[in-house]
Amino acid sequence: MADEKDNVSADDQALADEWAAALNEAGEGGQSDIDALLAADEPKGTRLPMEEFGTPAKPMDIAGLEGPNLDVILDIPVMISMEVGSTEINIRNLLQLNQGSVIELDRLAGEPLDVLVNGTLVAHGEVVVVNEKFGIRLTDVISPTERIKKLR
Repeated sequence: MADEKDNVSADDQALADEWAAALNEAGEGGQSDIDALLAADEPKGTRLPMEEFGTPAKPMDIAGLEGPNLDVILDIPVMISMEVGSTEINIRNLLQLNQGSVIELDRLAGEPLDVLVNGTLVAHGEVVVVNEKFGIRLTDVISPTERIKKLR
């Protein structure tokens, strides 16, 4: 064990000596020495010209001459949902709900439902029954400009 401690301290001493030699070679120069070396390499008053930037390279164009290529996005799945209405209740009342409880919504009976795609309102519609399943008939589709206005 004593030999191992002597070896470690000898290794540490050798490392310290190497650092000391490297620092002595570097000298006591500071930022002024670095600036002087840089100035000696480049004649005074000479500056490199700024690069001229042309028009930026166009990324791969997914829009053809006829218009946008929708084939790129047609197979992306989206979540579509219909909102009958909404309301706010506190947790105490939520925990008291049981079978047969009625929750009053913020919509009137017969008022159109909201059709949401990924949480964004895109249309209004009314409930219909098709082959004993519920469906929705769109009565009003929100224009893209109106959707953008709602995002702001």
